Amino acid sequence: MIRPTILFAVLVAGVLGVAVPAHAQGSGSATLDAVRARGQLVCGIAGAVPGFSLPDSQGVMRGLDADSCRTVAAAVLGDATKIRFVPLTTTNRFTALQSGEVDLLVRSTTWTLGREANLGLLFAGVNYYDGTSFLVKKALGVKSAKELDGATICVQPGTSTELAISDYFRINAMKFTPILIQDLSEIQQAFLSGRCDAYSTDGSALATFRATQPNKDDFVLLPEVISKEPLGYVVRKGDDKWFDIVRWTYFVQLIAEE
Repeated sequence: MIRPTILFAVLVAGVLGVAVPAHAQGSGSATLDAVRARGQLVCGIAGAVPGFSLPDSQGVMRGLDADSCRTVAAAVLGDATKIRFVPLTTTNRFTALQSGEVDLLVRSTTWTLGREANLGLLFAGVNYYDGTSFLVKKALGVKSAKELDGATICVQPGTSTELAISDYFRINAMKFTPILIQDLSEIQQAFLSGRCDAYSTDGSALATFRATQPNKDDFVLLPEVISKEPLGYVVRKGDDKWFDIVRWTYFVQLIAEE
């Protein structure tokens, strides 16, 4: 039986006028026409974050972001399997979307005014509300983020996390030294090896990382959540019909969960 989310997505596609044969042209959306021409949606994801996008033992991409991409594929192509996932980093995700390498970005990306105003991109909806947090080793003896004055903190560059940490330490008259590492596995290994005192990113990612450690009780997720991070779908600005398709497909997912 077709899952409710996929079924609703196909119905929405009909209402928006996009559920037509793949050979049809002139939809009014350059992105939609490109997706139809290749018969496949290309979606940018992280590809290494449990719960959001991570291959299972069979190589099938699983998680909230991956399923969000599949729903859009179902809406525009009538088949949730007609999709190619492209793992992207925090630094190349926006250029990949801007250049047309991917049709859609669903990669734990925070919706901000600056990104919409300066990058030529639009956010079509929020699929998860997160917040910047800190993970430390229990042996450090720290129980609050306000005890991290002078600490070294591992963080990925080009992220809203990096900005949130700077604001938090400035507001609280504290200092820190950022250890900027792009690759996810490398930054996690740097934290485990003791290269930094704390590891900071979205709280959901830190909780998952801690839970997957064999000695998880040796790590403490500090109680402070120092920012609001609405994560969502991102498309190129200027393709209004594609924006409408992605936005209303997102609404469909909300309705299907009721």
